[in-house]
Amino acid sequence: MAEERTDVAATAMHGLKHGTGLAGLVIAALGVVYGDIGTSPLYAIRECFSGDHAIPLSEANLFGVISLVFWSLAGIISFKYLTYILRADNHGEGGISALLALLPGAGHGTGARTHRTLILLAIIGAALLYGDGIITPAISVLSALEGIEVATEALKSWVAPLACVVLFALFLAQRVGTGRIGKVFGSVMMAWFSTIAILGIVSIISTPAILKAVNPQYAVKFLFGESKLAFGVLGSVLLCVTGGEALYADMGHFGRTPIRRSWFYFVWPALLCNYFGQGALLLRDPAAAANPFYALVPSIMLYPMVALATSAAVIASQAVISGTFSLTRSAIQLGFLPRLKIVHTSALTQGQIYMPAVNWALGLACIALVLTFQRSSNLAGAYGIAVTGNMTITSVLFYFVARHTWGWPRHKLKLLVALFLVFDLTYLGAAMAKLTGGGWMPLALAVLIAATMTTWKAGRWYLGARLKSVALPLELLQEDLREGRIKRVPGIAVFMASNPDGAPPVLLHHIKHNKVIHERVVLLTIQTTNEPRVPSKDSLAISDLGQGFHRVVARSGFMETPNIPKIASLAHWHGLEMPLERTSFYLGRETLLLSETSNLPGWRKRLFALLSRNAQPATLYFGIPADRVMEIGMQVEI
Repeated sequence: MAEERTDVAATAMHGLKHGTGLAGLVIAALGVVYGDIGTSPLYAIRECFSGDHAIPLSEANLFGVISLVFWSLAGIISFKYLTYILRADNHGEGGISALLALLPGAGHGTGARTHRTLILLAIIGAALLYGDGIITPAISVLSALEGIEVATEALKSWVAPLACVVLFALFLAQRVGTGRIGKVFGSVMMAWFSTIAILGIVSIISTPAILKAVNPQYAVKFLFGESKLAFGVLGSVLLCVTGGEALYADMGHFGRTPIRRSWFYFVWPALLCNYFGQGALLLRDPAAAANPFYALVPSIMLYPMVALATSAAVIASQAVISGTFSLTRSAIQLGFLPRLKIVHTSALTQGQIYMPAVNWALGLACIALVLTFQRSSNLAGAYGIAVTGNMTITSVLFYFVARHTWGWPRHKLKLLVALFLVFDLTYLGAAMAKLTGGGWMPLALAVLIAATMTTWKAGRWYLGARLKSVALPLELLQEDLREGRIKRVPGIAVFMASNPDGAPPVLLHHIKHNKVIHERVVLLTIQTTNEPRVPSKDSLAISDLGQGFHRVVARSGFMETPNIPKIASLAHWHGLEMPLERTSFYLGRETLLLSETSNLPGWRKRLFALLSRNAQPATLYFGIPADRVMEIGMQVEI
């Protein structure tokens, strides 16, 4: 289910394969991997001292907050993600999808109940990523445009409408393919990080005392001191680490080395300079707490900085949007969501996809958030729960992968993951304190999406079991053919089969109604593997079953969209002729009847039936020529 691969990243990788090398990967990572975390300075410190859960701006509180920011970036991003989590790759791919694929099966170190629980956690993590995909564009664009208020209060009422316009244009542009709109992302983000670093350094030079906040004693004293407000402000501090999952999710396009170098050599220093610069400014001028980021900017540069910040916010949003497309495609391939329309926007790069339904659902949700919450501060609470929930799930899944799949020593691993969870659970607890202030939104969304995903998975399992129960052994059908009880007609017929055993129900219905069968019959099953991509040489298995029957099992990675014309071409190279212009494809179209005997609850059966009716037809999803398809209706009880 990943997310995980962004279209912008795919574009960058395509260019890098043509000679830009490691330096190009490092620059490209700036525009894709670090867009989200790179725009956090716009609002993180501001929320600590002027948001809904703000604390008084005293010297002790300021040093404590800046120290927490430093050690959060060091502990969560540098130590947890860059040093350890990036090791958990599935053939080079990262993200929740990779962890799900790497989890040991039931009976291989984990019991059946534990295995089901881990899969459910992965589903919840994926569902939370959808919440992140909605909140990130809204909060990033809003916070960037709020710089206009620093220049003039007269434009304050225009911030939300302008944000809606920017977001609408962003989602409208998705249909042209992010390869076109993402070519300059790396250069823009380099300009962004350079600019925020310079602004911070100038401020630090004026007040170098802020550098003492590197001492962790300030963070410890702040958290465990007399102030009862310290724990609550953690929900704002955690905003500095939003985007940590992107480091892991985009690993497949850039690799560990470019992502690590981008962070340690460029992104982390730039962020620290700006955060410490904002702290230095607040030491000099507490009144700047209303918007310390823009207060760093000279008045003559304010409008250009708003434009640059908005560009950076759009880039951060773009990475999340295209990642959501890929996450959805992975979920469809793994059987957790129904088929949706997928448009490939590049003939060269497979990862560049556009999903209209997902795009406009996200777009409308983002605009609705802006109109509802109006201010980025009002969205900050909602943001934290989605981020920390996902980070906590990643830590738990990493433990089981490292222990049971890789065989890491239990005592060392427990200590390491316990350290991860100290950060994760502390911040999650602080974020949960904002539940009534907008934090409920990503949780409600995650519950809705997780319920949809688990219902579709369970419904497809019950439907498959019901169809399998009425299937006949292929040997019985072939015996009827040998004895001449079924007539043969010229031509090639391909019957889609979800189960690579026996005769598919659609074949039996065809014979029942038409009383004939083609001279050559192909039983085609498409299987999704736990690998992101399957090499062409390993993607097809063909068996000659006799009597003119062949069974073809096409293996597809969860980051790929199966394509019938491509499968037919590969079959030709394996010696099985399936010319599209002379082949008829037979698909079953099930009409679901809700029964009282199924183990599925009534609401789940109704939801599954609704999803099934609205799924994209297999003809379009698999790229089958429409004039070569015959659909046979069947009524099935679930």
